[in-house]
Amino acid sequence: MADISPTAPTGTTTPSLFEQLGGEAAISAVVDIFYDRVLGDPELRPYFTGVDIDRLKGHQRRFVGQALGATRPYSGRSMRKAHEHLSITEAAFERVLGHLAASLAEAGVEQATIDTIAESLLPLRQDIVTA
Repeated sequence: MADISPTAPTGTTTPSLFEQLGGEAAISAVVDIFYDRVLGDPELRPYFTGVDIDRLKGHQRRFVGQALGATRPYSGRSMRKAHEHLSITEAAFERVLGHLAASLAEAGVEQATIDTIAESLLPLRQDIVTA
């Protein structure tokens, strides 16, 4: 697996976290690792019954990319709209964050960067946890 740890900034501008991590290819790799983990988790798998996983991965790639500074916009539903019918628990939300952190670590992202990403996702809790 390719190492997608941040690279040293070049030029006069500081690259976005998206660019530092390796852009679309790197985010795509992390999303694939992430969904392998989530779908392999017996406590989370039921949330994805009947879901088109390839389509979901596409949305996730755009969402994560935009959250990390990509210029390609995310045009999907809001987090609240996308999750409101799922009755997601606090425990499930925490499990997903754990799988994301593990996926980033597996892809070679440094812990400080993982912590920054996780912290930026915490405000989504109020839109995602409904049970």
